[in-house]
Amino acid sequence: MPASPPLPTLTYDPVTDRAREECGVFGVRGADKAAVLAAFGLQALQHRGQEACGITSYDNGRFHSERHQGLVADHFTDPVRLDQLAGSMAIGHVRYSTSGAPVLRNVQPLYADVRGGGLAIAHNGNLTNARILREELVQAGAIFQSTSDTEVVLQLAARSRKTKSADRLLHALKQVEGAFALVAISNDKLIGARDPFGIRPLVMGELEGAVILASETCALDMIGARLIREIEPGEAVIISDNGIESVRYAPARPPRPCAFEYIYFARPDSVIAGRSVYDARKRMGRRLAEEAPADIDVVVPVPDSGIAAALGYAEKIGKPFDLGIIRAHFVGRTFIQPTQAKRDLGVRRKHAANAAVLKGKRVLLIDDSIVRGTTSKKIVRMVREAGATEVHFRSACPPITHPDFYGIDMPMREELMAASHDPERMRTLLECDSLGFLSVEGLYWAVCDAPRNDDQPQLADHYFTGEYPTRLADRDRASSAKDQQLSLLVDA
Repeated sequence: MPASPPLPTLTYDPVTDRAREECGVFGVRGADKAAVLAAFGLQALQHRGQEACGITSYDNGRFHSERHQGLVADHFTDPVRLDQLAGSMAIGHVRYSTSGAPVLRNVQPLYADVRGGGLAIAHNGNLTNARILREELVQAGAIFQSTSDTEVVLQLAARSRKTKSADRLLHALKQVEGAFALVAISNDKLIGARDPFGIRPLVMGELEGAVILASETCALDMIGARLIREIEPGEAVIISDNGIESVRYAPARPPRPCAFEYIYFARPDSVIAGRSVYDARKRMGRRLAEEAPADIDVVVPVPDSGIAAALGYAEKIGKPFDLGIIRAHFVGRTFIQPTQAKRDLGVRRKHAANAAVLKGKRVLLIDDSIVRGTTSKKIVRMVREAGATEVHFRSACPPITHPDFYGIDMPMREELMAASHDPERMRTLLECDSLGFLSVEGLYWAVCDAPRNDDQPQLADHYFTGEYPTRLADRDRASSAKDQQLSLLVDA
């Protein structure tokens, strides 16, 4: 049996030391030049993945596809190229790889001819049983063209005994586990589906009679569409000439949207589950001011994701908010530089201290999170060198003690600073005068207006609690195999 690809290696950016965005999806049916709308929608979702992008359109029984590495604006602003993506229906994808290597064959949407017609899929998230399913499919004779877990869904659909392509896709979704939001084109139908816990986001909108599917509401705003509703956990919608059909492919469960969508990933102007992301982040800052106060002169955000929380903190304590750190947005991907010396320049290339704001001040820095702490330490040093007399650090989310397996790229547990050190040791390592975190209770207050329900949490908060919404089949099997190998070594 051919060897299966290894479990994905987490390759988050060590220069920014942040968990990386996952992916963004967009779909449209019933619009002239649907690919043009898809291109605009993907630009609004560019923050969710800057590695690659693709659009597949459908026109009179034919599929047209363009997939490229790089940004949307680098490939989908040419009118001639967009004209080649003909049709009134299209899906698109922006990608940051958490499953599968960053090569063109893994760029989505992925397409396959299956019994009942063609099927193209764009997917955001990560399947936690993809490795097991892939090995079973390969053993049964399947030939894979990519290492993306999205192709597992295509292969399962191809092998389904259902007659219609849409039904075949739904049959495939019943077999996968994990977190996902996907859009697909099948036989003149646009399909959208969301995982049974609603971990990954997906919304539906309308524009002049055309139906839109997107990862975030900011993509609807970009094209002037109105929000209809969110796709529900475990729901698939099938959009055709007959209208919008809702299918429950998995049992209804209380939604558990990803906490990090509110903390960092979603654009501030998006709305998730009726809550403004910007408002949630300001509330995180206000609650943080109550839980971790400090005697300071100025509140300074670590841009860009710390801005809203810093505003909320400053408003709560009545102290000035100022831009003591300036971010450069066009410095490139420094983490691929070949030497450590060049990588160490990454922080100063991306962030510059504004000495006019910092000199002689007791500064409180607010960031969205602390992952490994390497960048946080460099920023603290940079602020001191700019003349700050004290540097206090606050995280607008709880300590991150557990990794993610649902499509967000962050280090494994042994590399997470808060998993190995208590807050005082972290403060010493970061070289700051004080350190504070938002509590889990504070996070729930900011996002849910309610305490955490320990029996049925309202968020996917495993980063802070270790309580994963789903079983982690691939991880558990890999851990079991590792334990068996260690046992054999001991016995030998």
